[in-house]
Amino acid sequence: MTRQKPSLTEPQYFILAALMDGPLHGYGIIKAAEQATDGRLRIAVGTLYGALERMERTGLVAADHEEIVDGRARRYYKLTEDGTATLSREALRMQQAAAVVIGRSRDAGAAPA
Repeated sequence: MTRQKPSLTEPQYFILAALMDGPLHGYGIIKAAEQATDGRLRIAVGTLYGALERMERTGLVAADHEEIVDGRARRYYKLTEDGTATLSREALRMQQAAAVVIGRSRDAGAAPA
């Protein structure tokens, strides 16, 4: 039996999705995730950096570069190849799971033969 990698949490999923278009700093990731979910998901700063640290350790994201803005370091993160593959697998898993419910919803609305 092959062991599957665990599913991503919702914040992890949208953090990785935010990085699909290129490197972003923390605030940019938070805003991109919020925009992608029409404001439904608001990732707290502590949640973001904890998730980024874990995903960096597991190879899903990597630090890209840093810049100094107003005297403070701003680190940019990028999606790795493993991160891209993990995000794609998770999107497919969620699509398949949604298809089960959507299919049943359509069947439930149909008149019996």
